[in-house]
Amino acid sequence: MSVRILLVDDHAMLREGLHSLLEKQDDMEIIAEAEDGRKAIDLVAKLMPDIVIMDITMPNLNGVDATRQITSQFPGVRVIALSIHANRRFVVDMFRAGASGYILKECLFDELVQSIRAVTVGDTYLSSRITSVVVGDYVDRLSMTAESQFTALSHRQRQVLQALAEGKTTKQIALELHVSPKTIEANRRQIMEKLGMHSVAELTKYAVREGLTSL
Repeated sequence: MSVRILLVDDHAMLREGLHSLLEKQDDMEIIAEAEDGRKAIDLVAKLMPDIVIMDITMPNLNGVDATRQITSQFPGVRVIALSIHANRRFVVDMFRAGASGYILKECLFDELVQSIRAVTVGDTYLSSRITSVVVGDYVDRLSMTAESQFTALSHRQRQVLQALAEGKTTKQIALELHVSPKTIEANRRQIMEKLGMHSVAELTKYAVREGLTSL
């Protein structure tokens, strides 16, 4: 029986390339593709794939928050991060969100196939090219209790921050998140207070730096 895979990345050419290569594996089937985290969550709910190959930096909803929602709502679905980021913080964030694997986009295709097969049987997979970067303090960082500025933000506040950084208006964000504009304004003020920032421009730079958006 084939492993049913959902590809999530905001670059169509990458999705097409991966789709073509993975479909050549006798034990793998690409059942759908998504260009952002929000659509990925909808497709997981509808199709229940075995594996989600998840980019991190995407519009509308980033890979970390999308992974957190998928793994909490659909515990049988496993997520493998496929990212350009070798920074240990991104790795820790994805595993905290519930990912079962982390692969760099620069890695050979054979390693992605290997990670899919490992995660399918319940193993955790970390790309060989970043193991030396993250293993040294990975366990220590997972056990840290002190919150950073970013982790101090609630899930809703991270959503609002990303939307603001992508240039969406208060009304647009309110409609998207099904809340009132006053709630969005309150969230914006709270975000600025927690981050010690005073303008949307500062928030945008911060969101890009933290990998919430690629804009």
